[in-house]
Amino acid sequence: MADFVHLHTHSDYSTLDGALKIETIISMAEEMQMPAVALTDHGNMFGAVELFNLAKRAGIKP
Repeated sequence: MADFVHLHTHSDYSTLDGALKIETIISMAEEMQMPAVALTDHGNMFGAVELFNLAKRAGIKP
């Protein structure tokens, strides 16, 4: 298990600032064996429910 967790992550919902799809963020967190992941998009929460559901399904704390 990783000792590091990204707490400042932008997805493609963060206009002009993020490029990763939420599915990619979760799969990368799984590969790195991170116990948790955060989503800090600018100006919206469009990806919050998607991140929550995918993270829970993967056994990662959202």
